Amino acid sequence: QVQLVESGGGLVQPGGSLRLSCVAQGTTYGFGTMGWYRQTPGNQRELVAEIGKYGSTNYADSVKDRFIISRDYDKNAVYLQMNFLKPEDTAVYYCKGDQRYTYWGQGTQVTVSS
Repeated sequence: QVQLVESGGGLVQPGGSLRLSCVAQGTTYGFGTMGWYRQTPGNQRELVAEIGKYGSTNYADSVKDRFIISRDYDKNAVYLQMNFLKPEDTAVYYCKGDQRYTYWGQGTQVTVSS
């Protein structure tokens, strides 16, 4: 059974940084596109950043120049380096990975507050 396991969320002050990690378990096959989404109460899940099979990236306008997505093909992992965090970045962050099916992680809470 394929699982995406996230880690790295937490509480950080405005202007601070966090690094989210997502590691795939239960599969030796690689993923196509992998990405990070976020969701706040009462709102739809939205794309934060995604990285294609060959490394092309796409970012939401709200996080461009602050967040960096990367992946490790050997570890079947994707990462999100979040810098200059703002209170509006507060959300549950979800990892997503595409194989034959689409898989989601369980979510990790990121709270940006002083």
